[in-house]
Amino acid sequence: MTATPTKTICVFCGSSFGSNPDFAAEATKLGQLMASKNYGLVYGGGTTGLMGCIAKAVASNNTYVHGIIPDALVSKERKSKDEIEKINDQLKNSVENHKGETPLDDSYGKTTIVSDMHTRKRLMGQEAEAFVAMPGGFGTLEELFEITTWSQLGIHQKPVILFNINGFYDELIIFVQKSIEAGFISENNGKILQVAATPEEVLEKLDNYKVPEGRFNLSWKNQ
Repeated sequence: MTATPTKTICVFCGSSFGSNPDFAAEATKLGQLMASKNYGLVYGGGTTGLMGCIAKAVASNNTYVHGIIPDALVSKERKSKDEIEKINDQLKNSVENHKGETPLDDSYGKTTIVSDMHTRKRLMGQEAEAFVAMPGGFGTLEELFEITTWSQLGIHQKPVILFNINGFYDELIIFVQKSIEAGFISENNGKILQVAATPEEVLEKLDNYKVPEGRFNLSWKNQ
């Protein structure tokens, strides 16, 4: 039985491994470091790619893991162990082979099935005390920017950390800076998103996060 986590972190990341083996290695390291501090994980519920790496690293240390997944994805994602291994091998060999399969497995913590994507994100946001984005695709970017916008709008005051493994997000960081210079993001709101290059720096910035001043002071009683 897992202990109550000291803190629960929501991690957004790809269900593919990506083309660089460092992505998976660093995801595993972050999961192990979280487990060593008894920091729990809430995430999108997949078990392949980077999602699987971090979930298994946290869960294998008997630390709390909660995957939240929409019902529409379950039939596609619930595979046998042989199929899981086959899919993982495909994803390791070629990013182009990735078809979105993220099979479920009990060794990756508990799983909650919800009705839709919006409920998934809302529940992850409510349970998490901080957010970390690792490398990923459109889904990861959408989750990252929505949760950053929620902070800007005053819906939450939780840390948002960009785990920039091997410079994966360098161009995104430049884009944010360009948006600040162009007057679309204020200097203070640009500080909502903090950047870290190592698992240790991720947790250091998360633990020492200070909510930027100048965010919108709005009331969200029903959030």
